[in-house]
Amino acid sequence: MLMTSADRPAKLAFGPNGFRMLTPGSYVNCAVTGEPISLEELRYWSAERQEPYASAEIATRRLLADA
Repeated sequence: MLMTSADRPAKLAFGPNGFRMLTPGSYVNCAVTGEPISLEELRYWSAERQEPYASAEIATRRLLADA
């Protein structure tokens, strides 16, 4: 069976103002919760840690955990 990019996670490089796709896919997994985030819904990430987050609350929680 052939797999399309919709069937697998994307590999992204996160920058301060956006991200670049390194490996095609349709989603990434939240670095904290592990839940899948479609690329259309992805709004929160850390360029420093190269991690995606499912929500602003989760991103804040991750930031505060290291403080």
